[in-house]
Amino acid sequence: MISGFQNASRVPELRRRVIFTLAMLAVYRLGVHVPTPGIDRAAMAAFFDQQKNTLFGFLNLFSGGALEQFSVFSLGIMPYISASIILQLLTVVFPYLERLSKEGEAGRRKITQYTRYGTVLLSIVQGTMIAIGLEGTQGPGGTPLVLTPGIGFRFMTVITLTSGTAFIMWLGEQITERGIGNGMSLIIFAGIVARLPSAVWSTFEFMRNGELGPLVALVILVLSVAIIGAIIFVERGQRRIPVQYAKRVVGRRMYGGMTSHLPLKVNTANVIPIIFASSVLIFPATMAQFAKHPWIQTISGMLAPGQWLYEIAQIALIVFFAFFYTAVVFNPNDVAENMKKAGGYIPGIRPGPKTAEFIEKGLSRITLSGAVYLCLIALLPSMLVRQFNVPFYFGGTALLIVVGVALDTVAQMETHLISRNYEGFMKRGRLRGRKG
Repeated sequence: MISGFQNASRVPELRRRVIFTLAMLAVYRLGVHVPTPGIDRAAMAAFFDQQKNTLFGFLNLFSGGALEQFSVFSLGIMPYISASIILQLLTVVFPYLERLSKEGEAGRRKITQYTRYGTVLLSIVQGTMIAIGLEGTQGPGGTPLVLTPGIGFRFMTVITLTSGTAFIMWLGEQITERGIGNGMSLIIFAGIVARLPSAVWSTFEFMRNGELGPLVALVILVLSVAIIGAIIFVERGQRRIPVQYAKRVVGRRMYGGMTSHLPLKVNTANVIPIIFASSVLIFPATMAQFAKHPWIQTISGMLAPGQWLYEIAQIALIVFFAFFYTAVVFNPNDVAENMKKAGGYIPGIRPGPKTAEFIEKGLSRITLSGAVYLCLIALLPSMLVRQFNVPFYFGGTALLIVVGVALDTVAQMETHLISRNYEGFMKRGRLRGRKG
């Protein structure tokens, strides 16, 4: 691992990409501490001290602490993720968007443009709801969170939060294009990791005050390490379908006759289903949180993290998005057709539709296993948080995102090193299953 990082510094292009990525993440973390005008920051901090294991604590985790300080980046990247979900769902419904998705780079640029418009629209809606809700919210002791309520505060809040989200979106796109790794995922990764030191410190404070026993803290530590190990094991797991290529004679040379494999990842969708499910649950719950109608408040309480309705909805959404995203990124019919054109076939399976049917059947089974794994990772640590009253919301969702994004980023660095004939991070094996 150490030699891998040393080799990474010797590749000029990779070194520039890593430095650029770190610089953009530093800009993001700097913006987290830029406050939005018109908010009593002390009252806001005291308010969030009582909301650590609620919906607000969950939102604050994904924003990297920006919501707690009500900074310009309070909305985080969630509006962009919600807009991406809507566009992907509409792609299945509207033939125009489906044609765009198949037009290569030009079509993807058009869909990305629509996603940006949707992000701005969702940011305006969420910013308006948050501004109205904050005007009627008081901190401990009855201290109002908003210094000067009114139309001016609402307008300034909406403009500030929307601009902050648009800037984060631009940062993520720049990291993806000119840095290393997926920019949007790295921004979420940076926000979660930035909260880890304060969470660890809070745990030590609880232990010192006697609110958290040493044995419970040890169990939490051991379980966290075990979950991280399980995540790494499953994320690298894949089913390899053998593929035989027939011999072809071109001129005086013979080609083919080789045996390869088609890798099917256990978790093809990676962290996307959990992020999508969280963003879908966060949006209506956020709107309901600031409404004054009793029945909306009841729904808001039932959709709070830790409630049975929230967990059932989360499981259903994770399973749905696991199958949906896998179907979007992996088409068995296209794979079977390309395999047939290349002279390849699966032993014992007829090329063409039968091959596509065989791949789809195996992919469905393995995707179901991946979806169950995602549900367990998302729910078990959350149950631990409720059972042992852990003083921070750092459940399986956060662990999966952190580990998954780290594996993806290291895999991309590994690819750069191998292409330059440098030894990578893994001496005896490679990060398998990242290109399925």
